[in-house]
Amino acid sequence: MPSTRITKRAVDDATPEARDFYLWDSELSGFGLKVTPSGTKTYLVQYRAGGRGMPTRRITIGRHGSPWTPEQARQEARRVLATVELGDDPAARKADRRRELTVSELCDLYIAEGCTTKKPSTIRADQGRITWHIKPLLGKRKAGDITRGDIERLLRDVAAGKTASPHRSSKGGSRATGGKGAASQTVILLRAMFAFAMARALRSDNPAAGIKTFNVRKLERFLTAEEMGRLGKTLIAFEQEGANPYLIAAIRLLLLTGCRKSEILSLTWDCVDVAHSSLRLPDSKTGAKVVPLGRAALDILTKLQRRPGNQYVISGKGQDGQLVNIDRTWEKIRTAASLPDVRLHDLRHSFASVGAANGSSLLVIGKILGHTQPTTTQRYAHLAHDPVLTAADQISAAIADALDQSSSQRNRRRKFRLRPNRPLTPANAPV
Repeated sequence: MPSTRITKRAVDDATPEARDFYLWDSELSGFGLKVTPSGTKTYLVQYRAGGRGMPTRRITIGRHGSPWTPEQARQEARRVLATVELGDDPAARKADRRRELTVSELCDLYIAEGCTTKKPSTIRADQGRITWHIKPLLGKRKAGDITRGDIERLLRDVAAGKTASPHRSSKGGSRATGGKGAASQTVILLRAMFAFAMARALRSDNPAAGIKTFNVRKLERFLTAEEMGRLGKTLIAFEQEGANPYLIAAIRLLLLTGCRKSEILSLTWDCVDVAHSSLRLPDSKTGAKVVPLGRAALDILTKLQRRPGNQYVISGKGQDGQLVNIDRTWEKIRTAASLPDVRLHDLRHSFASVGAANGSSLLVIGKILGHTQPTTTQRYAHLAHDPVLTAADQISAAIADALDQSSSQRNRRRKFRLRPNRPLTPANAPV
């Protein structure tokens, strides 16, 4: 093999041959130039890890040209050879790096082996976040190279809508809208994925740990009585126009039971307990639960035609199919009812809001909805009948009576009255 001091002139003079050939530096052993038949010139370094008798290894430094000049490539070769003298094997390390999992591969491994205790609906949500947000932004990167800064950048990008898509998935699922909520949930998923990677010794740390996510206020959209009236008329109109009766029944049941969409669409006839006016669900987001049924909901179920051989209440096409997607028709219905911002899940909120406004306790409402934490039901507290507000109204009315004697004469039946030289007290309270 030819040997000469590798300079710019020597590199320029190196002409392609029929096969790859190597020009080795006469001063720095192991430093060389590879010339391919196409004329590509690449600097490299060759060494033996472990001394004589061991196989030679080669490390590519870079192609000739910016930024690699002969002198810069020589300096890099010296650095690599110095690490070899200290016992390093950069070629083997580089091969190991090539074998490292990418973020995309880590995602697939996590879904296959790291979600054993998750519910199918949660796994589907995770798969959506992986498909729409994680793989497009980080998928090709090595999992071991991801830093805290990368995760924070993803949080900002997803929140800003960088990964949003106006199109549905091929299976007719929901769109990827991005936003702060999606960004926060994606970071939480990445935190779980890198914890899984640590448990598998694929990484020594978790770059997503401790990253502050957005404080996203949960949407609280409740239908008013007038809006419910519009929705009811629209459902009747769609029925008369030949809409799927099972789909219409599903929407009515969502509003009349407070159930989640997945609970109604997966409901089977053996879970309907007509005798005890209840749905006995073997599984839900919070586990098995019993949903009490009001007369209106029970009437829908008893009048709904049961398809022979089909176990699903909201049956789909085929003898044993179920209706799996009602979102597209719901969009048409809510548009026709002038309710463009109302989601299917808001029907569940509306059920709870009516209960709170009519005096049902938050404990009872939470029991019906299947809440396991009282704080979850607390969002409806501002709608409930407030005895403190009632007392304040009665007290202020009594004071107003004292200020306006004519008004007092007309309202002698009030519960509170002002007594001379005494504090304001209920008329029947002990003094």
